[in-house]
Amino acid sequence: MASSPPPPPPKLPIPGRRNILITSALPYVNNVPHLGNIIGCVLSADVFARYCRLRGYNAIYICGTDEYGTATETKAMEEKCTPKEICDKYHAIHDKVYKWFNIKFDKFGRTSSPEQTEVCHAIFHKLMENNWLTENTMQQLYCDTCQRFLADRLVEGTCPNKACNASARGDQCETCSSLLNPTELIDPKCKVCKNTPRIRDTDHLFLELPLLKDKLVNYINETSVAGLWSQNAIQATNAWLKEGLKPRCITRDLKWGVPVPHEKYKDKVFYVWFDAPIGYVSITASYTPDWEKWWKDPDNVELFQFMGKDNVPFHTIMFPSTLLGTGEKWTMMKTISVTEYLNYEAGKFSKSKGIGVFGNDAEDTNIPPEVWRYYLLTNRPEASDTLFTWADLQAKLNSELLNNLGNFINRVLSFVAKPAESHPLTKGLAEKTSKWVEQYLDAMEKVKLKQGLKIAMAISSDGNAYLQESQFWKLYKEDSAACAIVMKTSVGLVYLLACLLEPFMPSFSEEVLRQLNLSPEESLSFSEEKGEIAKAKSPWDFVPAGHKIGKPAPLFKELRDEEVTHHREKYAGSQAERSSKAAADAEANKVASQLKGTKLSGGGPKKEQKKQSGGSKSKTAEADISVAKLDIRVGLIRKAEKHPDADSLYVEEIDVGEDAPRTVVSGLVKFIPLEEMQNRKVCVLCNLKPVAMRGIKSHAMVLAASNEDHTKVELVEPPESAAVGERVTFAGYSGEPEASLSGKSKTWEKLAAELHSNGELVACYKDVPFATSAGVCKVKTIANGEIR
Repeated sequence: MASSPPPPPPKLPIPGRRNILITSALPYVNNVPHLGNIIGCVLSADVFARYCRLRGYNAIYICGTDEYGTATETKAMEEKCTPKEICDKYHAIHDKVYKWFNIKFDKFGRTSSPEQTEVCHAIFHKLMENNWLTENTMQQLYCDTCQRFLADRLVEGTCPNKACNASARGDQCETCSSLLNPTELIDPKCKVCKNTPRIRDTDHLFLELPLLKDKLVNYINETSVAGLWSQNAIQATNAWLKEGLKPRCITRDLKWGVPVPHEKYKDKVFYVWFDAPIGYVSITASYTPDWEKWWKDPDNVELFQFMGKDNVPFHTIMFPSTLLGTGEKWTMMKTISVTEYLNYEAGKFSKSKGIGVFGNDAEDTNIPPEVWRYYLLTNRPEASDTLFTWADLQAKLNSELLNNLGNFINRVLSFVAKPAESHPLTKGLAEKTSKWVEQYLDAMEKVKLKQGLKIAMAISSDGNAYLQESQFWKLYKEDSAACAIVMKTSVGLVYLLACLLEPFMPSFSEEVLRQLNLSPEESLSFSEEKGEIAKAKSPWDFVPAGHKIGKPAPLFKELRDEEVTHHREKYAGSQAERSSKAAADAEANKVASQLKGTKLSGGGPKKEQKKQSGGSKSKTAEADISVAKLDIRVGLIRKAEKHPDADSLYVEEIDVGEDAPRTVVSGLVKFIPLEEMQNRKVCVLCNLKPVAMRGIKSHAMVLAASNEDHTKVELVEPPESAAVGERVTFAGYSGEPEASLSGKSKTWEKLAAELHSNGELVACYKDVPFATSAGVCKVKTIANGEIR
């Protein structure tokens, strides 16, 4: 039996070339990654790594599982095994999930390795030599029942932030993203035994961040500009600096971790925030013994790092301070790309609660990985939180992939499979395509991944329009020379799309090249050195004349309504609830199979009586029913700010009584000052289908009143005492709201109604007020206007 080929030798920096080191936040190993984790770090970094390889840059992508710390110990207790066994189990699960998503690492390693201990110890000794570490006694929670100091994640309580007060762990509040110490929590409890711990003194080592501040600030000021840091990274970093840096503890009273090489602290381990980022270095060390050529050559290597917003301080404050403190010449992060949160349907993804679609779930849906990659990347939460919904996934697959991209490629290849410069239409397309390619390259170089994907899809749209306008089916019969130009150009566009979309949907690009009868290894490149970028000006030159293509086949499969309903129901609730339901269903099926064929006594089936018709409904009645289906709720604007890409739009975070606020985009800038949009109650239409407005998806609509010529607009205001999340109703109209109103039906426009003036101005529908249990909803000055 032939042995498998040996792995390629590790790549090292090449003098004179662009050498790029790419990392993504190390996923924690105590659970299966969900879609939010995947788009937040590993998938985004994979797209950029593939783009770099496509351009011919000398790039490596390093990642691995973060394995030390309290969360692993806690998971091991839950599953009644050792931390090492937990790490082995979940590392294999992560590896399998990422392979299914076509994530192409140069090395996917682990932090529980000898290299991790070696590199951590070397950095620690340098910090000690340079006097950046101090000893201090701190108060820590101790559980008398468990007879142990409680690490951060073993303590649960209430967030001390008065504006939040949500449930929080001892290290961080997931709701407001505040980093915490366990002793700050209100009403703390031991996660293991649920008893109240007591405060006890313990000695620890601290990194003196205040003393390193000048070095750190110089680095941040220079690099954040040169490296084009994303705005959310800059804001999070500046917030930390503004609050004032404090000494940060780097040791913990645990067993599972990198041991501290110090006699006094030999029974302690390094705190995971200190050793986890060092994992990037140690995993590179497990990739090549010459790791220092990547990590200690800042003049020749650029470091790009990808992560979710909750990881920013560790990468812009903690890790740089650690490296600066060694006094050595490290390759410091140049560019940081940060995502906000991807939310799930009406709430948040949660690993701890098992809510959302997880990596293994995605595979079980039989929806191909390229569709998942495309959807997550078009929905990448770059500037604000975005929302995953099954209906949106269906719409993007069916309209954008199936009807646009797949349709164009299949039409071209199917036609070519049957037994150019002077063409004006083709010349115009070539000029347009060349400009699109320039914009694509600019976006990708700046790590604007969502924008790069959008531009590539625009080329597909232009290709479809080109085919339609050229009427190639007529040219085939009437002008064979012109037909040849159109088809050769279209095939070139197909090849170009395979190149540009490879970072986003690699398996799709491989299939396109297979249908083109081209080898991905030999053909998939978009390098300046090889002149491939210049060919975008003459796409008819991409594929040589006389080349015989392979067999065309559809590239995407439609996602039907019943499948969406099935997936939404299957992945509703938490993983624990799904498991219980699956067990109950299995038991029910077992009982049903046992009863199958058993004859039951009693009468035969009754014929269904025909329902008597009561006459056709009037238009008024139909309108009344449609109003009952509106899901209008009392909302509280938690935060409002100007849209980054639109002068007339606000972006609001509105609490409508759900687990997480909704992101809403409103065209109110010209009418209502920003300060009047903060912390006020509004009426929110919640069951409109989400719509993207200048790059940010709006998940509801704030109701406002306007006068006849639309020169004046005021918000419809619920009573001050109305409960957030309460449904706004109309007297006399009952019924359940629809799950999602079509943007085309504009049912909400039927709210255009008189605003009564009987001493107060009340929002109405057909003379019936908008009402809550606390009273009616009002406007300030507009009478006889429209609700918009």
